[in-house]
Amino acid sequence: MANPAVDVKDATGPQAGADNAQWGNIAADRLRSIVERIERLEEERRALSGDIKDIYAEAKSAGFDTKVIRQLISIRRKEPAEVEEQETLLDVYRRALGM
Repeated sequence: MANPAVDVKDATGPQAGADNAQWGNIAADRLRSIVERIERLEEERRALSGDIKDIYAEAKSAGFDTKVIRQLISIRRKEPAEVEEQETLLDVYRRALGM
């Protein structure tokens, strides 16, 4: 059975009565608000992604290796203990391979 609070068909269909209109409009308004907020955030994310891409292009034109910059950013996100553990394992694996 559908939850009447989110059953938009009941709120907007031709058979929507006064009771359905009262709670249905609230549900529809809430849904519309949520969708519009998500759309705004998605738009902001696209704009930020474009800005980040531009900064990487700037770094590349200045002679920096963007792959290394991405690795640095990834490392900076991690806890120091996690970074140390990964570096230790990498060293162990390198030695095992004779590198």
